[in-house]
Amino acid sequence: MRRRRSARPDAAVAADTVLRLAVLLRAGLAPSRAWIVLDDGGDPVAGRVRAAVTRGEAVSDALAAEGGAWNDVAAAWTVATTVGAPLSESLRDVASALRDGQRTADDIRVALAEPASTARLLGWLPLVAVVLGLALGFDTALVLATTPIGLACLVGGVVLMVIAHRWNAALVRRAAAAPGIPGMAAELTAIALAGGASIDRARGLVRDATGDAAGADVDEVLALSRAAGVPAVELLRSSAWLTRHRARTDGRLRAARLSARLLLPLGVCTLPSFLLLGVAPMMLSILSSGVLTL
Repeated sequence: MRRRRSARPDAAVAADTVLRLAVLLRAGLAPSRAWIVLDDGGDPVAGRVRAAVTRGEAVSDALAAEGGAWNDVAAAWTVATTVGAPLSESLRDVASALRDGQRTADDIRVALAEPASTARLLGWLPLVAVVLGLALGFDTALVLATTPIGLACLVGGVVLMVIAHRWNAALVRRAAAAPGIPGMAAELTAIALAGGASIDRARGLVRDATGDAAGADVDEVLALSRAAGVPAVELLRSSAWLTRHRARTDGRLRAARLSARLLLPLGVCTLPSFLLLGVAPMMLSILSSGVLTL
């Protein structure tokens, strides 16, 4: 079967594959057989996992080799198989987390699209001024290239344009969603505890699987669980959902603040560059024409 690489976001593709895998496992298929069924259905990742397992590699290693959101799937697979947690339920929870995390990233990206596009468009305003001056019959290009003042305007305008573009890019990058799925440490800890692991062992497994220690949110939930004497699994899952919800809200707020912050490079760099590359050469052209006439 011919395979085509999906243009959808990595986390969304991973969520679909993981959810189908969870359904097959819940229906009673062994993990190796489930990967074969997915591969026969045309899933490219399943094909690579199947080939890796045939070579004797671990499933978690094959998943981690895919990178991106698959690192979280590999961590969940490792934790669940180590503690003996129900693999189908664990993968279903991970698929839900991936979808929720992707929706969060999509919401933030949509919210950032308008101010980022406006900033990029306004960044080319100085060059539009140059073209406009030429269209009106002014010798702006000649003035910029041949006169000392024109050369100074050209250098200053170009430098300000570059600064504005980099400044805008830095502001947009700072407002974008952080990489990874929010709350995944809590999800993985819940999987480990659901398999019967102690809290200390669960934290160790998550640290070994992800390379990172659990965050302060996980510590807070575990402390609450001990103090209240209630199971921590549902508390951790609720905390993971709340973390993703908070990330979505914070992302929208950053996007709202971005519109105001982008006015800084516009006023400090883009508009002065417009004056240097557009207005000043036209004035110099008019003055030089008047001097020549006299």
